[in-house]
Amino acid sequence: MAQSDLERPTGLRKIVGASMAGTVVEWYEFFLYGTAATLVFNKIMFPQGGSPYDQIIAAFITYAVGFAARPVGGIVFGHLGDRFGRKKLLQVSIVLVGAATFLMGCLPTFDQVGYLAPTLLVLLRFLQGFAVGGEWGGAVLLVGEHSPNRSRGFWASWPQAGVPGGNIVATVVLLILTSVLSESDFLAWGWRIAFWLSAVIVLVGYYIRTQVDESPLFQEAQKEIEAEKAVSYGVLEVLKRYPRGVLSAMGLRFGENIFYYLLVTFSITYLKLVVKMSTTHILTWLLIAHAVHFVVMPMFGALTDRVGRKPVYWVGAALSATWGFFAFPMFDTGNNAMVVTAITIGLVFHAMMYAPQPAIMAEAFPTRMRYSGVSLAAQVTAVVAGSLAPIIATKLLKAYNSSLPIAFYLAGACLITFIAVFFVRETRGISLSDVDAQDRAMLDRAAADLQVKA
Repeated sequence: MAQSDLERPTGLRKIVGASMAGTVVEWYEFFLYGTAATLVFNKIMFPQGGSPYDQIIAAFITYAVGFAARPVGGIVFGHLGDRFGRKKLLQVSIVLVGAATFLMGCLPTFDQVGYLAPTLLVLLRFLQGFAVGGEWGGAVLLVGEHSPNRSRGFWASWPQAGVPGGNIVATVVLLILTSVLSESDFLAWGWRIAFWLSAVIVLVGYYIRTQVDESPLFQEAQKEIEAEKAVSYGVLEVLKRYPRGVLSAMGLRFGENIFYYLLVTFSITYLKLVVKMSTTHILTWLLIAHAVHFVVMPMFGALTDRVGRKPVYWVGAALSATWGFFAFPMFDTGNNAMVVTAITIGLVFHAMMYAPQPAIMAEAFPTRMRYSGVSLAAQVTAVVAGSLAPIIATKLLKAYNSSLPIAFYLAGACLITFIAVFFVRETRGISLSDVDAQDRAMLDRAAADLQVKA
């Protein structure tokens, strides 16, 4: 049944809150790990000696393990989420990522147990990445499938704002700990507190997610799957029926994902090792930038409802391609105002790509396979994009002792995304029920063709 554009779905704000609660939790823990990889794990989880870049690269490799697990989580959670519902799988994902993060805070160091320490870290990182891989698709779809057609871009962008929301919480916690503790105390035991606090945040997020229902759109699609056993869902089906949608979504994600992890992960390394800024200053500037990122996200989401998804995405990709050429020179000044301005501008550019993603991707797939399609495209891309970005940037910095190759790397990635936008349909205002109707018509034609051939 088509949903009226003139009526806001009952409890939509509660749906948004439930989705964001989990997203904040997931990204609190993901950002916490990325920051700890630069500030802590490179010093206590790996053998010391040699170039400081080598320890950071080793820590970033464990960071990348979480990304490698994300497609696995996306496939598993996407398949089950298309079959049993978004809500149940989102409850599982938040518990898994919380347990993994809490246990990271309990890990012994390399000096205590040798190579067992990084081995355990990698295992927990894999579990964390597996859970996050199932989180994003379910969170944005829970909102997108409840949203009115005319304002889906705005409402579906709110779970995206949960990413800077989680980063804000993580940054505040780390900022407090690094401010009140000496560097030796923070390295010895203080960092563990930030990981243990995740348990409290998980309990709050889990409770909020128990208070929401599946969308009528999903319930209708689920009944159809149960009534017609021939109707398929899952990763293989989405690759068979909608390969263009998957590839286009991956292209949209590529430059955005690389840009984000250069901004929020590698910039910490650059400012710490090259510019020689203090940890407290770096975290303070990131906190300000994340706050701006949070505010502009729904603004750009709303803009896509007015002017279209593609124009906003194009502008974001073009502007993001330029960031490395002016931001690193601004970093090199060591001036606080210049540094925070460079990070903040970057996150505003990023939001122009990130805010439209949920609506664009949700509108590209029918309900019966939407969770699978969205999760597959997003998480596979993260492996070849975001997971490698800090490693590649650190290696480029070590090899050339210059930020210019990193700027060209980012520009090339954003060019790929800019081109990908050409292959995406403009779907502003489209009805998800119409997408399902077109999918059913395609299935009927395929069945008719099989009967003719038989």
